[in-house]
Amino acid sequence: QAIESVLVRRNVPIADVDFLVCVSSTGFLCPSISALLTRSLCMPNNMRRVDIVGMGCNAAVNGLQSATAMATARPGRYGLLVCLEVCSAAYARNRKMSTAVVNSLFGDGGGALLIQASRPDSAAADTAPAVLDFEPFILTDAIDAMKFELEDGRLSFFLDKNIPHVIGQHVAIPVDRLLARHGLDTKAIRHWLVHSGGKKVIDAIERHLSLPADALRHTRAVLRDYGNLSSASVLFALERLTREGVARKGDIGVVIGMGPGTSIETALIRW
Repeated sequence: QAIESVLVRRNVPIADVDFLVCVSSTGFLCPSISALLTRSLCMPNNMRRVDIVGMGCNAAVNGLQSATAMATARPGRYGLLVCLEVCSAAYARNRKMSTAVVNSLFGDGGGALLIQASRPDSAAADTAPAVLDFEPFILTDAIDAMKFELEDGRLSFFLDKNIPHVIGQHVAIPVDRLLARHGLDTKAIRHWLVHSGGKKVIDAIERHLSLPADALRHTRAVLRDYGNLSSASVLFALERLTREGVARKGDIGVVIGMGPGTSIETALIRW
């Protein structure tokens, strides 16, 4: 549904899709998600495919890096980034408070993003943002703060209670590096697309980056309406921003995903 929706919106036939990057942290399939989608949607059988599994809630940004590289190598060709997360598959059932927190926080969802590198002689895309740069950050000292554990013979999420503090204390590091390379600071950023990791995580990011009160309105709305959708969260936030219609040509945005590692992945975009 997500793929068909974005292709219809952009009036792109499915036969014109040249590459597919699929991201998931909640399941492993063989044949892969990309192979199954190729069959079910009758996509070209010579399409280039990449499946990214197990990178966690930040994986949409990692997937966007791969999709951007593939698009840059094939100017004018269309590609899709697909994030599919079924977090309920990892719900444990016991009387632990930590389990109650996890089960009430995570939700299921899928999102798709159409990407194309314009040819040098083509006109710029109308309302679509361009991807400018990426900056990763991995805090290996907190590598066990977010992870899958075996719970009664099945995979279950583990979230350390200090995650909001860890993310908040370090989020400015990759953001500042990313912006400094382009002569920018946080005041120049009009739009923030941040993973809906949980209320305390969102509050910590807002506080440590000194963001305006409404900067993370779409992040909070996605969390309220659907829960933490793992990698798909930032695509849902982007979809809401697009529908809102407030982005203008020249506006700068920052995408932030946080996940196991502990890792913070950032991207710079411009409309």
